[in-house]
Amino acid sequence: MDSSEIGKSEDQTSATGAPARGDTAWTPPDAMTGRASPAKAAVGDKPVFAYIDSLPQPQRDVAQAVDALAAKTLPDLQRSVKWGMAYYGVGDGWCFSCGAFASHVKVMFINGTALEPVPPVTPVGMGKSTRGVELESVDDLDERQVAAWMKQVTSVPGLGGKNR
Repeated sequence: MDSSEIGKSEDQTSATGAPARGDTAWTPPDAMTGRASPAKAAVGDKPVFAYIDSLPQPQRDVAQAVDALAAKTLPDLQRSVKWGMAYYGVGDGWCFSCGAFASHVKVMFINGTALEPVPPVTPVGMGKSTRGVELESVDDLDERQVAAWMKQVTSVPGLGGKNR
């Protein structure tokens, strides 16, 4: 089963892998519904790359672009999958996350209220100081601004400190 078929039962997928026509609606995987992805918590590049590769399009392209921007922007970047999303950090703690939902990808900065300018989106259930952006396509990614936020957020204490 490939990532385009995640969340579909056998009767919802045709022999070509396309959604079958009929009365049965496609059910997005948990990561696409607002609940945490079933991705297992794990530290390192491989689990994050596997998480990103499991996403449907266009979320996969957006998450890959965010990951590539983080790698280009932040020397010594560390990656992890936590709470069904990719987390990124440099030094002492996790600084931001990237998670896919049904119609967009959220890039959330822990301690985002300390950034200039403050990112526009206040997520539900991620802490009072977390702020970020929602990206529907790669074209929505303002690389200059997101890279600036990535650099800024590494200068404030991250989530989890040395206990990663």
